Amino acid sequence: MTTVRVFTVVLSMVVASLVGWASTGAASPALRPPAPGYWLVGGDGGVFAFNAPFEGSGAPGGGSPGLCAFAFGPGIDVSAESLADAGGVVSRVNCVGIAGSEGNSGYWIANFPSLPAGFGTAAAPGQLGCTGLNGAEVGWTGIAATPSGRGFFLVSQNGGVLGCGDATPVGGVSELHLANQIVGIAGTADGRGYWLVGADGGVFAFGDAGFYGSMGGRPLNLPVVGIAATPDGGGYWLVGADGGVFAFGDAAYYGSMSGHTLNEPVSGIAADPDGSGYWLVADDGGVFAFGGAPFEGSMSGGHLDAPMVGIAASAH
Repeated sequence: MTTVRVFTVVLSMVVASLVGWASTGAASPALRPPAPGYWLVGGDGGVFAFNAPFEGSGAPGGGSPGLCAFAFGPGIDVSAESLADAGGVVSRVNCVGIAGSEGNSGYWIANFPSLPAGFGTAAAPGQLGCTGLNGAEVGWTGIAATPSGRGFFLVSQNGGVLGCGDATPVGGVSELHLANQIVGIAGTADGRGYWLVGADGGVFAFGDAGFYGSMGGRPLNLPVVGIAATPDGGGYWLVGADGGVFAFGDAAYYGSMSGHTLNEPVSGIAADPDGSGYWLVADDGGVFAFGGAPFEGSMSGGHLDAPMVGIAASAH
């Protein structure tokens, strides 16, 4: 009888323990993925990382003229030393944007007169191989990574498109008479299409990118400076230099800085990877988060050698 009683007590304790563990497990909150971060890039190639890995910068320093110091007129690269010897003005603010690469542990910095430079896991254009120009002239004004992060699209001021890595160009607008220059590009969810946006808010869709509307022909307080797509490719946001945001397709409107006093104009937009919000960046490095996009920090009030020209999300 003693043996039976001991066995019964032990069995009861085990069952109670299992029930308690199950109850505790059921009450535990669901695990949430880490919050996304972002990179900011300045016109001099300087990179600032917020809850995102810092993989290097193209800013001048240590005797180096920097990534974006070479420009002598549109599309021509010469050395800063040669320009200085010739009495020319050396521009150090020719970078125009940033895009994240594979594994969110690298990025490309786009340069107005030449191909982007890669940092971290971002391979150099020479390693990736590039195709198509579609009449690209003048200089590059926007960059968009493919969904895999193993390539990118570049768009020129006159609407030509170059693809590197697994990015395959499917057209451009260089043959059209544009009311304004092209200022940005955003890719679709499968990388088989993209949208171009002009400073007047006109949107041009290529490949499997759907046209969901634009601000072309409509009054704007200030020119449009960027575009970001929703994760499913069913819509996009445009942002103006005054911080105004325009949502099209399945892109939800979460707010803007239009009507608010800004220290400096807005220069770019990036979508939260889950589509629940977006970030705007201003020339002075100020970051404005809307919807579910978390605010991870900014350079507002900090020392900058050049205005910020772009922002890219880093999903974790």
